[in-house]
Amino acid sequence: MLKDKSILLVITGGIAAYKTLDLIRQYRKAGASVRAILTKGGEQFVTPLSVSALCENQAYTDLWSLKDESEMGHIRLSREADLIVIAPASADFIAKLAHGRADDLASTCVLAADKDIMIAPAMNHKMWDNPATQANMRTLEKRGVYVTGPENGEMACGETGMGRMSEPETVFEDTLNHFQNGQKLAGLKVIVTSGPTHEPIDPVRYISNHSSGKQGHAISEVLAKWGAEVHLVSGPVSLNPPAKVKNYPVTSATDMLNQVKNLLPADIFIGVAAVADWKIKTPSDTKLKKSEGATPLTLEMTENEDILKYVASCDRRPDLVIGFAAETGDLKDKAKRKIKTKGCDWILANDVTHTNNIFGSDENHVNLIKSDENNELSCEEWPRLTKKDVAIKLAHEIADKFKTFEREGKNDNNLNIISAK
Repeated sequence: MLKDKSILLVITGGIAAYKTLDLIRQYRKAGASVRAILTKGGEQFVTPLSVSALCENQAYTDLWSLKDESEMGHIRLSREADLIVIAPASADFIAKLAHGRADDLASTCVLAADKDIMIAPAMNHKMWDNPATQANMRTLEKRGVYVTGPENGEMACGETGMGRMSEPETVFEDTLNHFQNGQKLAGLKVIVTSGPTHEPIDPVRYISNHSSGKQGHAISEVLAKWGAEVHLVSGPVSLNPPAKVKNYPVTSATDMLNQVKNLLPADIFIGVAAVADWKIKTPSDTKLKKSEGATPLTLEMTENEDILKYVASCDRRPDLVIGFAAETGDLKDKAKRKIKTKGCDWILANDVTHTNNIFGSDENHVNLIKSDENNELSCEEWPRLTKKDVAIKLAHEIADKFKTFEREGKNDNNLNIISAK
């Protein structure tokens, strides 16, 4: 599965370093060539001898070793790899990466790299939650560093929380996905809407909803990593836009619609945003004040134009139009009605009652409803997954759909599809 692939593995200090030995075994079994660098901390947990034996290559440790530099310089180590995997990635090494430090062989190689980098964080949950670590992670993700994990669970110190390194099987699968999926959607232009919209009442108040934007941003991130040209139209959220994604921040539903119109045509449209159905007909130019004995405030509302319906019916309609349906009760029936009234191809429906804890969380539970060429509907319930895993499953569905388009020679918008690549 990884035949002819070369992986540079960086092992930093942490009890989870023992997992990396099994990861090397899985890489080698899949046909990859593995070279490894151990930091001084990494050497405290696994030995260079055990690492080199599993890699069937010398394990490198010292930036200043004349022998190492003559046989395999630190520039060549990073340049000859197809992927650099840092597992475990300690809080200290993550900080080095974020700030561009290069004071040992591992950090020098990574700083000199011109290849993709994947990190598997591993640390105490308090270290992971520390604002400094989270800021460093945001910096790395913004630069396009791939992240696998961490996971929630019991730690070597006896405490429990987020910070465990992903299991070797998970890191291996993410590595495999990186190589297999990196160009699956190359040549496709995708528009994704994400987050809530804010509909102003007056200069200081607005109507909105609880959408965090996590699902839309996750979808944008995965599609970009799979090679698509992704344009993210995002309502007000506290998230950074993913790496390699063109971001267009907007506020209101009208702003979002206008931006989507400007970005058309596209191959795919995915309406993940929780767009307000209604807006204030005439927002006040000044702050509305309350007073003793005043008549209760009445707000006159008017409907926003439906973005999903517009995209599905416009002259520049994308080949694939996907919507999200956040519903409470009668989920599948409501979603099936919505896919017909909106005119879209697929709907991902989720139940957002408060007991399901969907808004703002890292997980989602969706049903994928599809309409075929004969307007026949199918429904597939997905298990509860992380929002990133929902994005990955959706990416697989999209890739399969465009393989079908390729076979049929369909290309309504005269844009490049996979066959053009």
